[in-house]
Parts: sequence; structure tokens; C-alpha cells
Amino acid sequence: MKRNRKVKILATLGPASSEEAMIQKLHEAGADLFRINMSHASHDMMRTLIKRIRNVEARCGRPIGILADLQGPKLRVGKFVDGKADLVAGQTFTLDNNEAPGDNARVFLPHPEILESVKAGHRLLIDDGKLHLRAEKCDGKSIVCTVVSGTKISDRKGVSLPDTLLAVGALTEKDRADLDAVLETDDVDWVALSFIQRPEDLSEVRKVSRGRVGLMSKIEKPQAIERIDEIIELSDALMVARGDLGVEMPLESVPGLQKQLIRACRRAGKPVVVATQMLESMISAPVPTRAEVSDVATAVFEGADAIMLSAESASGDYPVESVATMASIASKIETDLHYPGIIYAQRTPPEATGADAISLAAHQIAETLKLSAIVCYTSSGTTGLRAARERPQVPILALSPVIQTARRLAVVWGLHCVVTSDATDLDDMVNRACRIVVDEGFGKPGDRVIISAGVPLGTPGATNMLRIAYIGSDGLSGV
Repeated sequence: MKRNRKVKILATLGPASSEEAMIQKLHEAGADLFRINMSHASHDMMRTLIKRIRNVEARCGRPIGILADLQGPKLRVGKFVDGKADLVAGQTFTLDNNEAPGDNARVFLPHPEILESVKAGHRLLIDDGKLHLRAEKCDGKSIVCTVVSGTKISDRKGVSLPDTLLAVGALTEKDRADLDAVLETDDVDWVALSFIQRPEDLSEVRKVSRGRVGLMSKIEKPQAIERIDEIIELSDALMVARGDLGVEMPLESVPGLQKQLIRACRRAGKPVVVATQMLESMISAPVPTRAEVSDVATAVFEGADAIMLSAESASGDYPVESVATMASIASKIETDLHYPGIIYAQRTPPEATGADAISLAAHQIAETLKLSAIVCYTSSGTTGLRAARERPQVPILALSPVIQTARRLAVVWGLHCVVTSDATDLDDMVNRACRIVVDEGFGKPGDRVIISAGVPLGTPGATNMLRIAYIGSDGLSGV
């Protein structure tokens, strides 16, 4: 299945898209990998979804990536006597450790780490920012606040803390149980970690997973932005989670942060996913708004590796149409006259490594000679990542003998992944590459391709060779 676009589409599965037939429709419409939201999926449902995705993968013959998204610490207030309370701007309102139901003067906050960490002057945003409180007095057992704006609060609403660094890790007990279940399946390619605050939040997952899954850090807190370079270095990929990011930071700052994060990841050669409300109106409408189309287009113009659908594909009325619409927008933008110039203007110099030098040379040669494709042999995935970092306009085929590598690379910009056995010698390497280019629809006899690989063959991380090959009439390398 050949995609006519470089950016990848990540679709969330849910009640509207959990059946195998629907998953296949989503894949055929353009979804390259699927997200399982562990906030809503039980372990049994997760295993069922994984099995259905792998059945679709087997029928379609394409590597499909799977992302398990851990819930992270959900901070919520307790309950109220009447289920809710009405407040007035300027009044005093207290969050405390008293488990009694709340009223319009106070409410239970079942998170001692918040009571101990919040300082006077810090903001507390309730219910996605609909209620804004400012801490006035904090004693470790209660937080006396002033209501800045908002008039309502009700049971179990979420709490955001844009000014507070919590003395608690990103993994909850539920997350640890979910992570263990994910690793037991040995069939998930990425794990997304929610509410990252600092690089240290990644350590526990790294230790437990031991490289069996790629680690995607969700950036949704101001504290993460302050140490973003360190977080990128320790992550395998990033997700710009604009929902919570837009609650904890001013809404008008989110577009600039999105650009900053995409470009930082591209410099590092790490995949980056743009998520949240990209086609929100398609939850209940068959077509998106013009603003949503522009939003998707912006992420594509910026060179994001992947764009994500949440409720649109998980619980909306038009899951297939949402995927197809996103794919159509992306394909159109990538053929825009301005697209190559914008993508090229954002490129950064290669790092002083053999893989980067080879990838840069392959890019330049392929575009100068108007070759049909760049073919890179990659066992660990590193060569594929470095090739994609260059953002060439020529198609990139990533050939790997490791199915897990091909699935993990499904999120990476521009990579068309094919599972194939290791080449036995240089002639086999070139012939195999030419044959796959033809079989996958990226070239025909008479075309030329460029191939990058490592010698000796099959040595991970040893990319050190480029070869220009001519596709002969039999689909193999010609003279």
C-alpha cells in the first residue's frame, strides 16, 4: 500500500473504531499507526485491539505501528454536597485534606503532593481553566485561594498547576500496571508518557522497558518546555499535546511552541507528533471547518512527522471520513509550490557522523540526478531516522529485516517501510533494493535509485556506503 504523502497519520481507537473491519477501513483511508488510550482501555481490550491491528497488518502487508498512551497523573478535586458549587470572583475558596464533601467555601483535594508543593501566588486552574484560582496561603495541609475568574465547580473536575513543579514522578500505580501489561504483549511499538515535567520522569520507563518500546514524551506542561532539550535527548519521540498545553499556558503561545518543538525534534532527528483537536468538528460533522484545515496544513508545512486524530476517530460519527480528510489535506499541502522551500528553509546542518554525512549526500545526489527513490537498509532504525531528518522530496524506502523496527518507523516522516531479509552480498543488496522499488510502485525499469547501507552487511549503525543503481528491464539492477 503506497502512500502519496510524507507525513504520517496516527488514529486513536475507541468505541467507534474498535472492530477489526473498521480498523482496516481506517488503515486503508490513510492511518499509518494506531493509538490505544490507556485512560479508557482495559488490559483485555488493549490485547484485543492489538490482535485486530496485527490481523489487519497481515492482510494489508504493511507494517503498522501501535502506540499505547499511558494516562499519567490525573489530578482532580473531590466531591460536593450538591454535586457542584457556585462561586464569585474575589471570594476565598480552600482546597484541603478534609475528606468531607465540599461546598462553596472549600473542597477536598485528594493529592497531598499538591498541598505540599503549591506556593503563594501560584495559579490553580480547574476544569480545563474554566475556574482560575490564585493561592494565597499554603501550610501543606490546605491551600487558601482567591477566585480570580469563573463561577462554577463540580465533582471530580481536573486540576492544572502551570506554576508548580510537583514532587512526584510521571508514572502512577495505574501507569505501572498498564506498562507491565503493554510489555507483556511484546507487540506494542511506542509508549506515550503523559505530563512529563523533567528528564528524570523518563528514567523509570527506560529502566522497565529496556528498549522494547520507543518512548514518546507528551509535552503538555510549562515545566517540560523549560528543559525541553534534555527531554528530547532522552526521548525517542515527542508529542505536542496541545490540549493540556493550552490549559496550562496561554492559548496564544501554543502555535509558537508547536513550531519550536517541531524544529527542535527535527534538529535532533527525533519523530514529533502534533495532536489534539486537529479536526474536532468532524466528531459530529462530515466536513471540517476551514480553520481546522489550516491547522492541519500548518503542521504539515512545518515538517511534523505525524498528525493525530483523537475523538474524531475514537468516538466520532465519521472516523473513516476524518482519516481520509486528514490524508487529503496532507497530500495537497505536500504538492503545494511553497512546500519544498518551506521544508528546506527549516533544515539544520548534519551532525558530524557517518550516518548524517551519508544521508545528506544521498539527499543531494537523489535530487540533483532526479532519482526515483532513496533506499536505506536499516536494522535498528537509526539510518532511517537520519535519512528522514533530511526531509528529501524523493521517496525514502526503509528496508529492514526486523519487523519491530519497521513498525516503529511507521511514525517517521517520509519512510515507506518494507520488511525484507538481510542481503547476502553487495549484488544481492542492490538487486533486492531495485526489485522492491519496482514492486512497491516507486520506480520502473529504466529509473535510477540510490542505496545506502553499511559494510560489512548486517552491522547495526555502520552506514558507510552509497550506491547509485539502474533498474534493468527485469526489475533488478542493470549494467
